[in-house]
Amino acid sequence: MKIALVSPYDIAHPGGVVSHILALESQFTKMGHQIRIIAPASKKVSLIGDSFIPIGKARTIPARGTVVRISISLRLAARIKEVLAEEKFDIIHLHEPFMPMLCSAVLRFSDAINIGTFHACHGSPGYNFGRPISTLMLRRRRRKIVGKIAVSKPAMDFAAKYVPGEYNIIPNGIDLDHFSPNVAPIDRFCDGKMNILFVGRLEKRKGLDYLLNAYRQVKEDFPDSRLIIVGPGTRLRKNYEKQVRRDSLKDVVFAGYASYDELPGYYKSADIFCSPATGRESFGIVLLEAMAVGTPIVATNIDGYASVVTHGEEGLLVPPKDENNLARALVSLMADESLRRQMGVRGVQTANKYDWRKIAQQVFAYYSRILNESPGKEYLLANETTPVSV
Repeated sequence: MKIALVSPYDIAHPGGVVSHILALESQFTKMGHQIRIIAPASKKVSLIGDSFIPIGKARTIPARGTVVRISISLRLAARIKEVLAEEKFDIIHLHEPFMPMLCSAVLRFSDAINIGTFHACHGSPGYNFGRPISTLMLRRRRRKIVGKIAVSKPAMDFAAKYVPGEYNIIPNGIDLDHFSPNVAPIDRFCDGKMNILFVGRLEKRKGLDYLLNAYRQVKEDFPDSRLIIVGPGTRLRKNYEKQVRRDSLKDVVFAGYASYDELPGYYKSADIFCSPATGRESFGIVLLEAMAVGTPIVATNIDGYASVVTHGEEGLLVPPKDENNLARALVSLMADESLRRQMGVRGVQTANKYDWRKIAQQVFAYYSRILNESPGKEYLLANETTPVSV
């Protein structure tokens, strides 16, 4: 089968959606299918070789407390038509199909069977960009999506407000060969201190300020502890470093960005993984990564995280924006080595359900179902009659 995986996000700057697409490409290729990834790029990439078709230049756009790296060009139509005519895809699988501009434009010109995966569970530029034009475009183009996947129930609930219909929930996956209990820890953190690990972009919604406040309390009960902070970010990092100095917090390590190859070592070095996000998380891929390595979790009880971690099983869930409860959960788990081991074992067992090999099989089975149910391609263009500039 010939399949296009379409990303609105910069292929040269991997994040959750891009990593998801790269994993599907790898698994589908192993299954014998012909895969093309279509995405904008901010620079030349060679990682996926001939499988990658660049369309558009990715730009960094501020959006609701974070940044998105997308193409906002209105001149993508000619290249999109050329690629679609040449490749003649059986399936076009669009990730965040209404994120401007690439996915929406591909959807406009596609005469293949279109599948959409919805990742977000909060406000997306794809639903608000350029109103009221976007509302008209959304209503017209959503009819061309014949199969809808959501990575979680929160993602489905959010997407269904704009694109009603039947959804199939297929979660994110994880590479269990890469994230494994057998990986080696990082030597410099194996000095007897009890390590708490945070992994995430240094943005307000990730809740690091609450973790720093909680760690101040933790340090009183466990003075021989360390907080390791892994993730990119410059502006807020200065504020967090100032907070550490102001509170005279010891043993706080700002490790900065860690590559994909480095991440398993950080998880293995941690006694507890903590993710205190305040909301707007449709899933918990960092939780899965920690669980796959065998590290117990303390995280906030938000919908996206609660869909991955069961309180009392793989970890402990606490209310968001509650530094006192966060501190109590960390202290209780730090004081109970047996419970940490039990939760680590359960985490490995749970993570096994999310093996990318299994997830890719689920996605392909959904493709097959949609193809069998679809009456033909002719009707796909019937609702795309009003000219819109792209």
